[in-house]
Amino acid sequence: MRKYEVIFIIRPDAGEEETAKIVTQMEGVVTGAGGKIEKVERMGRRRLAYRVSRYSEGFYVLFAFEGTGDTVKELERRLKVADPVIKFLSVRVDEDQKRAAKFKAFRAKKEARRPKSRPPAPPPAPAAAPSTPDATQG
Repeated sequence: MRKYEVIFIIRPDAGEEETAKIVTQMEGVVTGAGGKIEKVERMGRRRLAYRVSRYSEGFYVLFAFEGTGDTVKELERRLKVADPVIKFLSVRVDEDQKRAAKFKAFRAKKEARRPKSRPPAPPPAPAAAPSTPDATQG
């Protein structure tokens, strides 16, 4: 199974109970399609970057789950027909997580190969003052 993140925005004028109803309904869609929900984060009311369907604010909800492509298709289909949902975005994140782990391992390996820093060398001794000829000599 692959890992996905879906974020959707609910109308700001939707009530608290309507928001909770939509979230539980979408959780049911994921689990009903054979997916496994890892995290549901209600991010709260936030300002939108631009107006969407006459709204400048919205209630953000983030789902992180494991599933198949069919799970995502069904969730997206349900989000499209849900009236309170004004915008959504689905992203597959397992490839990004693999890439990040690969780079992290590469950096750790490179750091291990780097020679350890030596203690700083002592400062050079001050240059000896030029000798002056003695007055007794010659």
